[in-house]
Amino acid sequence: MSSRRLLLLLMASTGLCAQQLRTLKGVPVPEPPALGDYVADRTALVALGKALFWDMQAGSDGRTACASCHFHAGADHRIEHQIADPLHEFPTNVTLDPVMFPFRVLADPLNRGSVVTRDTGMRVGSMGLFLRKFVDIVPGQATEIGEELADRVEFSSAGRHLRQVTSRNAPTVINSVFTVLNFWDGRANRVFNGFDPAGDARPGILTVSGGQLTRAPVSLDRASLASQAAGPILDTGEMSYKGRTWPKIGKKILSLPPLALQQVAAGDSVLGSMARVGGRGLRDGVSYESLIRSAFAPALWESSQLVDGEGAVLAGRNAPARSTSEFTQQEYNFSFFWSVALMAYQSTSVSNDSPFDRFMEGDSGALTAEEQDGMRFFQNNGRCTTCHSGAEFTRASFSAGNGRNNRAFQNTGVRPASEDAGRGNGSFKTSGLRNVALTGPYMHNGGQATLEQVVEFYARGGDFGNNGIRSFNSNSANRAALVAFMKALTDERVLYDRAPFDHPELCVPNRHLMNGSDTAAFPASAGNAWVSVPATGAGGHSLPLQTFAELLGGRSTGRSHTMTDPCTVPLP
Repeated sequence: MSSRRLLLLLMASTGLCAQQLRTLKGVPVPEPPALGDYVADRTALVALGKALFWDMQAGSDGRTACASCHFHAGADHRIEHQIADPLHEFPTNVTLDPVMFPFRVLADPLNRGSVVTRDTGMRVGSMGLFLRKFVDIVPGQATEIGEELADRVEFSSAGRHLRQVTSRNAPTVINSVFTVLNFWDGRANRVFNGFDPAGDARPGILTVSGGQLTRAPVSLDRASLASQAAGPILDTGEMSYKGRTWPKIGKKILSLPPLALQQVAAGDSVLGSMARVGGRGLRDGVSYESLIRSAFAPALWESSQLVDGEGAVLAGRNAPARSTSEFTQQEYNFSFFWSVALMAYQSTSVSNDSPFDRFMEGDSGALTAEEQDGMRFFQNNGRCTTCHSGAEFTRASFSAGNGRNNRAFQNTGVRPASEDAGRGNGSFKTSGLRNVALTGPYMHNGGQATLEQVVEFYARGGDFGNNGIRSFNSNSANRAALVAFMKALTDERVLYDRAPFDHPELCVPNRHLMNGSDTAAFPASAGNAWVSVPATGAGGHSLPLQTFAELLGGRSTGRSHTMTDPCTVPLP
């Protein structure tokens, strides 16, 4: 009897087939049906998206990329100044510690009705920007002109401004292409309107028709990743000074050499052939303008006619612009280029080669006996597949009914709905579980540090009532097997930053320094200690990524992304 047939019989005898867990290999990557109407070259589009995602110049401060919160298995991996609480006072500029987790502690962690010994509404978010007012850009300069603004008292210390912290935990972007609606609350609409996450009708981007610039409304379906990409770049807590606009972003970024501050490995799976040998950024001749011209249809960028910030044609005016308030068609349409390119790049971030995938393909030795026990418990007594089913391990995926079911978003009793309503009544997206061993802390509030704590949370039926889950009976062996199974969902390519998960160099702020500011332009802001996430090529690191629990516990030997490498980026 073949190993494949033996495996199928084993699955049938234990009820595995009925639960519809399966490998992600062969599952089509969702794509907007009308994408070809806009895109001329998919390879150039992915290259543009990867450069933009990792480019620190994109943020208003010239130091913040999308990747600044998604650099470690697609998620954040920092423990300094990561606390926020929109409703209450909270400590700032502190280091997370194992004793702080979980955020709600019970005398009996398996009994929701037992005595509560500690509870907090704090969240582990992501350190973002200082709160500042946008004034203008200087073409050719990554840092924007801004003015310091007073923030809430928790984001200040010793008379200095501190960086803002987001109020939700940063989810991984890996496999997010399979999700119908993105962000924890699903506000990134599946229909991209060309400008923002909302999906509702907008005036449209500018296109050339009959030699004239005209408006063309955008309604790109199955494009939640594009809707999502349009959010953080203008969020005043994440990447933007208050009042920055898309045309200004386009004018700035199009004036800058791609990834000018950062090293790009010659072996980078996407950007390697463009990397500047012995230097930083991409080689001469590769610009954001040239990448856009290669990636997108000419009708979206070819006009030299200038427009104002609302897209109205300036009669008789053609490039070059006389001021930063006049924009080319390419600059005005930058919201579309940015969002679609990031969607294309993130669509390549598919992890489908875990031990679990190999087991489901017929390799009966890919999972240990304990991991197989954990899979059986996951599907049967644990009832985890009620929400975390299918190849994507989430009911929020396209293949699970286009996200139209009551398990795509639900209240799991993490916190009271009065603290964060999410999508309504405390409901949040059911996240996928692939690579979950690397993406702690867990839940939308980041209140669980380890998978063991997560399993205890679900075993007791959540922390607060009126939720959509039920407790389950288990023993220590069941729970250990369940954790072992979830760890077997890790793709080694993610674990070692191998292609397609390789990336350029990145430096991220890791904590504040209170003895002075980094820049004379903002003397009231605290300084920053920066750490490096080194560039990798297609072959990745020789060491595996550090887990969140290891970071909390101080283990750095034999691990990468330990948040200890000195930053070598020449920060502006």
